[in-house]
Amino acid sequence: MNATASHPAHPRNEESSDMTLIDPTVAGAADPSGAAAYRLTSVTKTYRQKGREVQALRGVDLEIPTGEFVTIQGPTGGGKSTLLQLLGALDTPTSGSVVIGETDLASASAAELERMRAHEIGFVFQAFNLIPTLTAAENVAMGLEPLGLDRAERDVRVTDALAHVGLSDRGAHRPGELSGGQQQRVAIARAIAKRPRVLLADEPTGNLDEHMRDEILVVLEQLNAEGLTLVMVTHDSAVAKRARRRLRLEKGTVRDISR
Repeated sequence: MNATASHPAHPRNEESSDMTLIDPTVAGAADPSGAAAYRLTSVTKTYRQKGREVQALRGVDLEIPTGEFVTIQGPTGGGKSTLLQLLGALDTPTSGSVVIGETDLASASAAELERMRAHEIGFVFQAFNLIPTLTAAENVAMGLEPLGLDRAERDVRVTDALAHVGLSDRGAHRPGELSGGQQQRVAIARAIAKRPRVLLADEPTGNLDEHMRDEILVVLEQLNAEGLTLVMVTHDSAVAKRARRRLRLEKGTVRDISR
């Protein structure tokens, strides 16, 4: 099935930091061609489960333009997690193509998939997945390990990422000393420090109260406004409605419910 196609103030208030963490070589604002961040064609995904065949995705055709903010909703078991795994180069389709930029993830080598995850795709999850014994800055730096950066460049990226999410004064704090919203902002900083092409968010506000939820959405909306492609899975309709484009995934098929 085909599915083609005013924000609150950002919590960051460091007046001296007006930089953008979005890599200009992949950001939508720097791409006058309007090339798609993702293009999925006839994508299927089939699993064997308890001796029977389960079709998680059924012929999905989907294009996500660079710089888009897309939310995906749907019932449990409808295929949302499977789709996000394909977009994140964590799995490959049974058939069809999943193209990010100019790379078809369906036919990419294991090494190329690993490179895409390390350099091109940022991940944010419902669980913050922070190491409790490390500071916020050290947790962000851990996300840069696969890039092999020298210490000076790594430190610059960590500092910039924390400033970008409004946590310049929390870099030395451990997760247990931060609120839930602050911990999720550290997780976002870890994801964007690599300067990815896209950010995939799986229920990023699911563990937060309404105030902290809105705080995180402001951060994500600002990143998207700077050109970062944002794809978010959510069960929260209030969250989904803040996206420019809404998709519903049910029984392995996608439809656009943007209105």
